[in-house]
Amino acid sequence: MGLAVEILGLVIFLGAHVFVTRRGERAALIARLGVWPYRGLFSLVSLVGIGLIAYGFAQYRATGLIPVWNPPLWTRHIVIALMWPASILIAAAYIPGNIKKTLKHPLLVAVKTWAFAHLCANGDLGGIILFGSVLAWAVYDRISLKYRSDVGGPTIPYGGARNDIIAIVVGTIIYLALGLVFHPVVIGLPAFGTSAFGS
Repeated sequence: MGLAVEILGLVIFLGAHVFVTRRGERAALIARLGVWPYRGLFSLVSLVGIGLIAYGFAQYRATGLIPVWNPPLWTRHIVIALMWPASILIAAAYIPGNIKKTLKHPLLVAVKTWAFAHLCANGDLGGIILFGSVLAWAVYDRISLKYRSDVGGPTIPYGGARNDIIAIVVGTIIYLALGLVFHPVVIGLPAFGTSAFGS
């Protein structure tokens, strides 16, 4: 049951984000609803999808994983190593500097890095579906950006090296928070072998 709920959540969440790439249909819906109602609806649908993914994945884990393959223990080090730059790229997406200027879409790179890293270290069916589908969406979304006719939102000025330093600091804080607090408390597995609460 949990796996079905997880898949439903992925369909809703990723479906909403695939719809965004359909610029003609998106523009038509915005024209019909208005910008803010559209954004509200998109946010609501996305939150419902995230909620279902989280609940379904938790239920799936609680009732027993369905093994597909057994990743070697060293693959955990891939996650630990790649999540640091992924966290920095998340920060760089919102603190634009040379990192954002070079990569153009650092948030998508972060999502792909996160999904790939976790896909390497998770050999159960629920994990493969979750991380594999998110990775596939991120690759699709990056490719679709090359063919979009609209220019998107207003250009945000880049801040240069100073913003890169801030992004690295903020990203490192995000990385430590995810590994020491979020992962052991929410996911139930310590990312670094221990949590901030000593459990």
